[in-house]
Amino acid sequence: MEKRTFVDQMGRNVVVPFSPKRIISLVPSQTELLHYFGLEDVVIGITKFCIYPDDWFRSKQRIGGTKQLKLDEILALKPDLIVGNKEENTKEDIDFLEQHVPVWMSDINTFEEAVEMIDLIGQLTDKQQIAKVLNTGITQEFKQLGNIGKGKSVLYFIWDEPSFVVGKSTFIDSVLTKIGFVNACQKKRYPALSDLEPINPDFIFLSSEPFPFKEEHFLKYQELFPASKILLVDGEPFSWYGSRMLEAPRYFRKMV
Repeated sequence: MEKRTFVDQMGRNVVVPFSPKRIISLVPSQTELLHYFGLEDVVIGITKFCIYPDDWFRSKQRIGGTKQLKLDEILALKPDLIVGNKEENTKEDIDFLEQHVPVWMSDINTFEEAVEMIDLIGQLTDKQQIAKVLNTGITQEFKQLGNIGKGKSVLYFIWDEPSFVVGKSTFIDSVLTKIGFVNACQKKRYPALSDLEPINPDFIFLSSEPFPFKEEHFLKYQELFPASKILLVDGEPFSWYGSRMLEAPRYFRKMV
């Protein structure tokens, strides 16, 4: 079987069969991308969090959660390629799997790295043209969206009790910046609110994931930030890299 060597986004050399025929995806947004590429007959396993598309969620074998993979079940499926992500999956699971199967890893902290990931997975799966057209569409949609944030500051919450927010060096921060907002949190990654200096952002975004914020949380955060406008936001357009990025600008327009 002809094989090719690819360098993944973690700088690792991954030897992959030409046109993989049995792919397992360990990340929901990348599962959705593989569906966008038309790989219905190629993807054989997904996680329990890979809810899109619905027919895949109902029909594909689920191999655990992103951080609690069923390793024996994965190997039993005899994949010829596994697609994962540095942040979503654990190092221990990936170290084990790559001893048996080619594992290609994404590492996405910026909008540009997400676009690169689409291109690279397109190369991996021989869907380069679809990837190119998708990236062109994403670039155009965000360009037309423009600076809708208008330099307003925002504190983006991903968890409650304890409260955690999105900081710098994250994909969500990069998306916020891309559409014109200023992240009020200047610490890196996902710090606790208690670790921040007192701030008064223009907006508080309460995300629908990973913690499912609801309207019932508004009062608590309005008391913490009385001068801020509180918005409940859909976390998927902000955090799902891949084909979802094509639809995200339409949501951002409605949100603003």
